[in-house]
Amino acid sequence: MSNTAELSVDGKTYQFPIVVGSEQEKAIDISNLRDQTGYVTLDKGYKNTGATQSAITFLDGEEGILRYRGYSIEDLADKASFLEVAYLLIYGELPTQQQYAEFEDSIRRHTMVNEDMRKIFEGFPNNAHPMGVLSSLVSALSAFYPDSYDEKAPDQTQMHIIRLLAKLPTIATWSFKKSQGHPVNYPKNQLDYCSNFLHMMFALPVEDYQVDPVVSSALNKLLILHADHEQNCSTSTVRLVGSSRANIYSSISAGINALWGPLHGGANQEVIEMLEEIKANGGDVAKYVEMAKNAKTTGFRLFGFGHRVYKNFDPRARIIKKAADDVLSKLGVNDPVLEIAKGLEEAALHDEYFVSRKLYPNVDFYSGIIYRALGIPTNMFTVMFAIGRLPGWIAQFVEMRTQKEPIGRPRQIYTGATLREFKAIGDR
Repeated sequence: MSNTAELSVDGKTYQFPIVVGSEQEKAIDISNLRDQTGYVTLDKGYKNTGATQSAITFLDGEEGILRYRGYSIEDLADKASFLEVAYLLIYGELPTQQQYAEFEDSIRRHTMVNEDMRKIFEGFPNNAHPMGVLSSLVSALSAFYPDSYDEKAPDQTQMHIIRLLAKLPTIATWSFKKSQGHPVNYPKNQLDYCSNFLHMMFALPVEDYQVDPVVSSALNKLLILHADHEQNCSTSTVRLVGSSRANIYSSISAGINALWGPLHGGANQEVIEMLEEIKANGGDVAKYVEMAKNAKTTGFRLFGFGHRVYKNFDPRARIIKKAADDVLSKLGVNDPVLEIAKGLEEAALHDEYFVSRKLYPNVDFYSGIIYRALGIPTNMFTVMFAIGRLPGWIAQFVEMRTQKEPIGRPRQIYTGATLREFKAIGDR
């Protein structure tokens, strides 16, 4: 295969290098296209544009493959802890026992949040969306750690990484406790990462709270499955904001806001809202399956089935389906909404219409089911996603800075008015 691609335009031919990744992904490097030809490319949504070269995550949607730093998502979800995966994403290798102990200990020692942050938090109304609170408080962390603005202090980056990993779960639980009218819980650093989060979410001062290992294990898997997903909307946002040399807290805050959208991290919330709608209208699963098959006529769309990237079964869904089954079995939840979910799952896995179109349940479908079973309200679902995605955002930010990438500056094709004569206000 030639190592260059040719483009003919305006009677001239130009050559551009072909770049091949370690997994044989091929790209045409058009970095000098405008300089050479005067043209730019138009690629709405950047679906065909590689904005960077990254060594963090490999995703093959056609084959249903997801790997972090070369490790399969199946192995990591089955054998690793979330903090091991966080270490892998950020530093490039799985930690040794000593490295892991030091990493975990550092995070444990920074789970507390400055009490002045609580004063900011108390200014939000009780019904404030938890994602708005989360993004605001993460951005505020940069004011509490002003050395995050100083590019001449790269040695501090490690401490900011630890602080983010340690404090995000603490901050995330505040909104939930406030919505319940409960006092916030301080971290218990003798607990592991997932158990500590569950304690801060659900413990009450009037009784002992014991973390269920089945629940903790399911949460660990969910966080791992969400930890990174290549150059998606929120990850690209983190890299784009960080390319301006904005500090890590403001860059991660921007990623949280991007994740908030229903076409991105809000998808698992839409799953539960869809199930609630079906329940409110009689709970007839068969009726809604038929409506989904005739979506052009009925306007009804099934959320949580199929995936824009994965053309076959979402590899993460296979893993989390078992965790969902385990949680529902262990907790013995009697919830008509979750019974509707089981009915939809059965139809999608066996009905020829869904099977032939590969509209399988995806990770959003199963994660929504687990979160509901745990008693986590739907407006907290995307917050849970953000906790899981944090290591990936950090890894992408660090890689972008290490590679000294230039500031992101997309082009456009202008379609507005051409030059017009200005008229004084009295003459218009």
